[in-house]
Amino acid sequence: MVLRWSRHPSRVALARVELRTALAGWGLAALEEPATLVLSELLTNAGRHARVPAGRQIETRYVPLPPDGVRIEVHDASPVRPEPKAPGPDDHGGRGLLLVAALADSWGVSVRNGPGKVVWAHLTLPPGGRGTGR
Repeated sequence: MVLRWSRHPSRVALARVELRTALAGWGLAALEEPATLVLSELLTNAGRHARVPAGRQIETRYVPLPPDGVRIEVHDASPVRPEPKAPGPDDHGGRGLLLVAALADSWGVSVRNGPGKVVWAHLTLPPGGRGTGR
């Protein structure tokens, strides 16, 4: 599933709805909570930090990984690679990629066709984890 979004913060909630729908359709609803949090962090980072020309959109891709996983991709036109930070206890931000690393089985940054990069994360169900997640 490929979708395109403006950099407006409201797009994060809309992207989460689309991911929840896709996960349910693939029988991966049990991944809903960690997957939507990972998506939120990656999409928020792209909107805040990817300095791109006006009119460029952010693209998300959700791909099922048989038998029990999903790949979440966030594409943007900025060549700047995100780097995890070590925020201090009083910092109000800088923990997004730490959350992604804690929730995803793996994550990374890759080049893409065209300008920019793709930040991706893989999540899989634990053994016996299929179900509704609720």
